[in-house]
Amino acid sequence: MGGPSDPPEGTPEGGPGGGEDEYRSVVFDESFVRAARLQEFSAQERMADHAPAVRRRPPVRRGLSRQALILVLLIAVAFGTAIYMGVRHPYQTPPTRQPAEPLRMTVIPLAPQGKVPGAADPEELFAHSPAAQYRVGAEGIPLPATRRTEHFSDSQVVSALNTAKDYLVRSSLYPEVLTGGQVRPVRVLVAPDQLDQFDQSFRQPTADGRHAPTGWLVRFDPNRVELADDKIRVQGSLHAAEADSSTLEVTSDHTFVYALRPTGAGEKAEASLFTVRRELHFRFDRDDLRLQQAQLAVSYVQAGPVSCADDSTNHLRPLLAGQTAKGGGPAGTDPYATGSATALCGTLAQSAQPKV
Repeated sequence: MGGPSDPPEGTPEGGPGGGEDEYRSVVFDESFVRAARLQEFSAQERMADHAPAVRRRPPVRRGLSRQALILVLLIAVAFGTAIYMGVRHPYQTPPTRQPAEPLRMTVIPLAPQGKVPGAADPEELFAHSPAAQYRVGAEGIPLPATRRTEHFSDSQVVSALNTAKDYLVRSSLYPEVLTGGQVRPVRVLVAPDQLDQFDQSFRQPTADGRHAPTGWLVRFDPNRVELADDKIRVQGSLHAAEADSSTLEVTSDHTFVYALRPTGAGEKAEASLFTVRRELHFRFDRDDLRLQQAQLAVSYVQAGPVSCADDSTNHLRPLLAGQTAKGGGPAGTDPYATGSATALCGTLAQSAQPKV
């Protein structure tokens, strides 16, 4: 007979032995039970009429996970920041640039007191003139020792000085500018606000203190003269200072000495010296420094030997070896001396001429 726990017929053939329950491996833990959607009514609840055996449980309400909550907060913060930046951004609007003032220019012709000295060898003229110790070309325009200002760095001061020097080199030493009629090498360095004045000066030259080409650059009439020596002698100085918190000023004072002869006369023709003293005042704001351009505020030029009767507005008209002036000014003026001023026309001092 079977045991008290076995069925009367005994353990079914092929069934699990030892009274083991074949569903013993299925475990219904507490979380599984709580998650069930269907729940059986109790016996007392089933005694009510027509009560179903089971009831449907309401779904378990789950809150947002911590990661989802953080993500929502981040999105809200980003959205709020975008709105704030669109309404009130932290960047200040750059100040409006003040337009450049027109260049004020004065060109003073200096008439010789006698015949213009000449020599076949330009080197001989230079050796017997006040320009004997001058340097050649751009070497005569050295940069001074630089120091930052209250509102401008060392590099900004150097940039202003370099641009001023570049302007002097292009407007006083370039052969294509001196006798070739070119203006573009100089024009590219002029601040945009002054380009209209620059262009009008060459399109309609006028002796009005605003529109003389010789106030912008040095140039000779190529039909009359040519360079007898391309080694132009130069001496002078540059000085930088802060005008205000947004402007740097560079002052230049240089004397340029050219050896000239009549156009097409050949190398055997006598050469003579022509002296041009240029005092220029440059102004630079931060845009000018970035673009390497300059505003010209003042141009003061003394040039000779020339005749006061000749118009020096469009071209400088040198008197060459052996020529004399038709008329002179009130006093002798030495363009090699600093601090000297003249009227609308002056007399070239004898000390400024070579002793040959």
